[in-house]
Amino acid sequence: MDEVGVGPHPEPWPEDDWLDPELLAGGDRRNVTDRYRYWTVEAIVTDLDGRRHPFHVAIENWEHDMNIGTVVRNANAFMAAGVHIVGRRRWNRRGAMVTDRYQHVFHHAGIGGLLEWAAGEELPLIGIDNLPGSVPIEAVDLPERCVLIFGQEGPGLSGAVRDAASMVCSISQFGSTRSINAGVASGIAMHTWIRQHAR
Repeated sequence: MDEVGVGPHPEPWPEDDWLDPELLAGGDRRNVTDRYRYWTVEAIVTDLDGRRHPFHVAIENWEHDMNIGTVVRNANAFMAAGVHIVGRRRWNRRGAMVTDRYQHVFHHAGIGGLLEWAAGEELPLIGIDNLPGSVPIEAVDLPERCVLIFGQEGPGLSGAVRDAASMVCSISQFGSTRSINAGVASGIAMHTWIRQHAR
């Protein structure tokens, strides 16, 4: 199987401040697009910051949800402005596949902290859950500036989030399983936003 990435950069090396001398010398095997080969992490984040989309994502983490890494990875893929983790600070970073280095991740001890922040930014909360009364996400116009918020595997969105959300959207399913996990749901919801708003 071919190795991912590129080997050492031929000398003489380019003298650009955003390039990492260690990567130039040893090669760049990171899971980044070719545009960012040999760039420092800081330079990549700075470049992404100039192009991020105006939606955020949030996930409740009351019981060490294992899907958070996937949510962070999806947020990076779809260039969300930020990821907000509500509840426990600790989460399993393995599923993020180091994309948390390039993504702004914020922590809120409780839902009140997220609500205060969102109100200050004038961002509505859009819950994603298959609750009674929810509207199919494929049939609604998502706000361009918003927070897409996901509950945990099993219990779903907490009552506090349901009360605070401007609307709750469901993802239409056609099989025998009642729900899909937050990692999968986040990818579907973010891509729905992309289809509606990304240029």
